[in-house]
Parts: sequence; C-alpha cells; structure tokens
Amino acid sequence: MSVVPATAPPVAPGSARVWILASRPATLPAAAVPVFVGTAVALSEGSAFHPLVFAATLLSALLIQVGTNFANDYSDFRRGADHAGRLGPLRVTQSGLLSQASVRRGIVIAFGLATLFGCYLAWVGGWPIIAIGVISILAGLAYTGGPWPFGYHGFGDLFVFIFFGIIAVTGTAYLQTGAWSSVALAASMPVGLLVTNVLVINNLRDMPTDRGAGKRTLAVRLGERLTRIQYSLFTALAYVMAAALAFSASERRWLLLPWLTLPLAVSLVKGVHGGLAGRDLNAVLVRSGQLLLVFGVLLAAGLLLVARARVASAAGI
Repeated sequence: MSVVPATAPPVAPGSARVWILASRPATLPAAAVPVFVGTAVALSEGSAFHPLVFAATLLSALLIQVGTNFANDYSDFRRGADHAGRLGPLRVTQSGLLSQASVRRGIVIAFGLATLFGCYLAWVGGWPIIAIGVISILAGLAYTGGPWPFGYHGFGDLFVFIFFGIIAVTGTAYLQTGAWSSVALAASMPVGLLVTNVLVINNLRDMPTDRGAGKRTLAVRLGERLTRIQYSLFTALAYVMAAALAFSASERRWLLLPWLTLPLAVSLVKGVHGGLAGRDLNAVLVRSGQLLLVFGVLLAAGLLLVARARVASAAGI
C-alpha cells in the first residue's frame, strides 16, 4: 500500500491552491454522499425530483463541511494538536500558508454562504430545516473550537455518525418529499458508519500526537486495538444494514449494489489489522473515503432503480 506524503508540494501562501488544500477535498464525499442517497430515497418513494432543492442542499452541505474543515484547521493549531510533528497531510494554519485571520475569514464566508442557501431550504422545509442548519453550523464550530470542544472529549465519532449519516440523509429526503421517512433512516445508517470510519482512521493515525496535545478522541480513549476493531465492526455493519434494507421488500433488491465494493472493504480491513500505523494510515484514510463514495453512489443508484421499477409497475410496463 502506497504512503501519502505528510506534506504537499510547495505552494504560494494565500493562493487559490492553498484554499483548496484547506478545504480538504478528500473529505467532501462525506458531505455529498448523504445528499445523493437522501435524494434517491425520496425518488424511490415516489417523490418528484426538485432540482433547485437538490442543488441548494448539496451546496449548503459542502459549504458546511468546508467551514468545519477551516474551523478545525484553525482550532487544532491554536490548541497545539497541529504541529510540525503531525503525521497527516499538511495543515495550512500550522504551516503558515494562511494566517489565522485569513482562516477566520474563510470560516465566516463558508458558513455565511451555507446560511444563504439554507434560507431557501428553510423556506422549503420550514422550522425543522432551520433547526438542522443552525445546529450543524454550531456543531461544526464546536467540534474542535469553543470552551468545550467535543472532538477533544471523545464525541467526534458520534457527531459524525449523527450529522453526516442520520441528519444529512433523512433531512435531504425530507426536503424533497416534505415527510420523514423510515427508509431514509435505514439508508442513513450504512452511510453514517462509513463516514465515521474516515474519522476513525484519522484518529488512529493521530493517537500519539493527540495524546500529547490533550486531545482525548475516542481512539485515544479506546486504545489502538479496540479502535482497529471499531473500524472493522463499522465496515461490516454497513454491509449488513444495506443487505437488510435490500431484503426488506422484493422491489429493493437493487440495494445490494453496494456489495460490489466488498473487495475494497475487505482489503481495507486487512490493512487496518495488518499493523499499519502512522503515516502509512494516510493511504487507508484516502481509500476509506473512496469506499464511502463508491458505496454511496451505488446505494443511490440502487434506490433510483427502485424508483424506475416503481414507475414502470404503475404504468403497467
């Protein structure tokens, strides 16, 4: 397995490339996949497709993710978790590529634009969407910032599972249909588990430096062995839950499509239990994001095929 370098090629401080680096593009599937899946759930249940709602939901989700990434970059540097000895990819505040003031402005702009799109979504979905938007932004700021950053106290995994799994998928479906859906809730579970696994690997890699900075992530609390088991368990549960949803009704057999990614999942689990540590886990981190993306796209495709079969059945074809 190849190793992702801990540093990026030289870039000009403050350039557009630096801002792209700060947005952490590899993490953006965590924001996009739930929107794809939630929208596909709505279509599978007979809802019409609302493209403007979809576009606003996707942009808002991506901007909240970017804003959260900026906030993490800023707060982790301020708290000493990001320093020259970190094992992960380059961080723009710690490296001096962006000033702290610039990153603060980036946080405001990203969350501000997310709020702008969120105003339209609030008009469509009402007070539940307002609540989700406000809580999501506050959680993004409080993840590593504020007086009690919950990411530093072992609650990051739960935060990711709830916000990038349950809330993101069910909220997206709600915006398309105007109703809460048990199918959306079921589909959110495997998505949330695989998104959380990206964080699990990140925290497994950073255990030594996090301990030194007083960052008590769940990985630090559980220890290396149990964290590796957590990754494997979450991976297995994602496939089990997708299969359970597929077999819950005959027309949902297409939801077995994500099982096509099983070889990649098995390879990742073997790597995690093969003793990979430190910077070697950067490659696992990237591939875990790829697994999430492909799994989510196939789950969404399966749901769209369910929707197509529903339409064909209604038309008597």
